[in-house]
Amino acid sequence: MFCDRCGEPAAQGDHRGCDAARALEPPRYCPDCRRRMKVQVVPTGWTATCVEHGTRTS
Repeated sequence: MFCDRCGEPAAQGDHRGCDAARALEPPRYCPDCRRRMKVQVVPTGWTATCVEHGTRTS
């Protein structure tokens, strides 16, 4: 598993800053494969799409 904000392995390092930022930002990296996702933000929420693992929504 990978951090969906910085893309680094979730089990390594300190991700407190990532956790705090995730309250306000959509994910940028796929937590399954670490690929950069296509993110679209609209007033009602966001969608983040990985070419391998599909779409996640807010």
